Amino acid sequence: MAEALRSAALQAGCVVSVSQSPVAGEASNHPPKGPWSGSGVLLTQNPGIALCHGIIFSPFLRAAERPGLSQRRVLLPSSLSPGIQIRVLVPHEHSSKTMCPMNTDGRNWLGGDLGGNIPAMVFSPLSNLDKAPSGLKPHKAELLMMVPCPQFQEAFSKVFSSDEWHFGGNEVGQESGSLADNLHFLHWFALLRILDGDSTGPGPMSCVPAKLLRKGDPLFACGSPFGSFCPDLFMNTLSKGIVSNVAGEGNAVILTDARCLPGTEGGGIFAISETSLHLVGIIVAPLCWKSNEWVGLTLVCAIDHIFASIRSVISENLLESQSLKTWLNPRQLVAKTPGKMIATDELDQQMLATVVLVECGSVWGSGVIVNSRLVLTCRHVINGVLSVSVRLHHSPEKASKGKVVFATKDTSPYDVALVELEESVSSFVEPVLASSFCTGEDVSIVSFGAFGRKCGPSVTSGILSAVITVEDTPVMLQATSAVHSGSSGGALFATHSRKLLGIVASNTRDHSIGATYPHLNFSIPITVLQPALSDYTRTKNLCGFRELDRMGDRIRLVWRLQREPMEVPLSKL
Repeated sequence: MAEALRSAALQAGCVVSVSQSPVAGEASNHPPKGPWSGSGVLLTQNPGIALCHGIIFSPFLRAAERPGLSQRRVLLPSSLSPGIQIRVLVPHEHSSKTMCPMNTDGRNWLGGDLGGNIPAMVFSPLSNLDKAPSGLKPHKAELLMMVPCPQFQEAFSKVFSSDEWHFGGNEVGQESGSLADNLHFLHWFALLRILDGDSTGPGPMSCVPAKLLRKGDPLFACGSPFGSFCPDLFMNTLSKGIVSNVAGEGNAVILTDARCLPGTEGGGIFAISETSLHLVGIIVAPLCWKSNEWVGLTLVCAIDHIFASIRSVISENLLESQSLKTWLNPRQLVAKTPGKMIATDELDQQMLATVVLVECGSVWGSGVIVNSRLVLTCRHVINGVLSVSVRLHHSPEKASKGKVVFATKDTSPYDVALVELEESVSSFVEPVLASSFCTGEDVSIVSFGAFGRKCGPSVTSGILSAVITVEDTPVMLQATSAVHSGSSGGALFATHSRKLLGIVASNTRDHSIGATYPHLNFSIPITVLQPALSDYTRTKNLCGFRELDRMGDRIRLVWRLQREPMEVPLSKL
């Protein structure tokens, strides 16, 4: 049942999502580069009200509006340069119906009538207004307002407080901007009215508040990669992921490992209920880097917090035009809570509690607590120190002292360290250790990643892509779950059995070009460590761990990712 629902959701998701695209150049002596484009979501069809990210309007903001932008509650069309033309690109009715599989009774596979048109926003220069790709229908639109989401901004500033963070651009070929450059418009959202859209259609889109989300819940993203570039191919593209992390009051900030691309800013993030998909957030930044390392997560703002900002503008009479209020019925923008949310891939709390934060001064990594006193992590996480601070998931404010009782040598193929806590962890349940591995099975990686203690462990999903063996013994596990700096020492779990498969050691980095690939990573099989761990638990004898320093050359070659090692490589994380 769950698999059938997810399969149907993937095929029917375009119906509840909207794709958008480019913006017009302003009438000025120095017009901005254009067109600017992104993705969006149709909230209602009668009237046609659509929501998108405000960053695609930022090049057209009047210079006089910029100094006080952080204090503004709303921006109206008068805040923008004159001459802007806005279009919403919508598939023709006959083509859109083919995108949503229907049963013989005319209803979609999710059990509800989701309507015919699947719009996507396209902001085009005036010279291109009458041109549209085949099978797509353009509509004129006007900007009603832009509003900031203060809850998102507050949570974002705490989690992404360092200037090491960078975010992807909106256009093909546009370079990623610094945090300072993007921060001004990162939390702004634009509300549009379609001027010549259909007068009939389904009611308001079903939405859910983000506070219902839990780490590990499945999500679907729908947006148009590259915005207005070739919408025939890229319009309303679906991507699947999970809730990787949340932050702020009511989960105002959502991080998902659903893979998105530039141009999907403003696209919808959808959660699954018993019957259908429900809008839960809007894509803010599809690509995030920290210190030039791609972290493989998509940044999302909760839809209910955006609606709260819109309702506040309406209720406090901040609009200059009374006519706009007629089109903005607050009742149509109130998030509706469905029945029970289905989280078929839900991460159990024990899996989250198994992973700990390992701190060595200002540097941190992850670890896996395998019994009430012992933590497994990586050698490069402890980095030669004799003691570390360990923070548990359920009490991150309290640090436990840990003594490093063993660390493999730099020449060992296995990057392993063992930490013994000064005090036992109460109410601890030991993880179930796997004894075998199945290539292709669903896996989850739990680690503290790039955020440290700021919002608890992150979760990413994928599959076990390969099990590398030497003499029929597993010596390395490859997985496709995204990992990044701080993930070292985290846990690789089998998603469905909840068994601990291994300890995360590295992702992939090409030193020749400086590129990091977060979705190809390597873990030490728990079967390699289990005998040594069992022996130490019984006898306090480290002989089993010391054997890790005496592995054969074939295992060394596997972990060095090379045929003939020339030198010991630097850590990949």
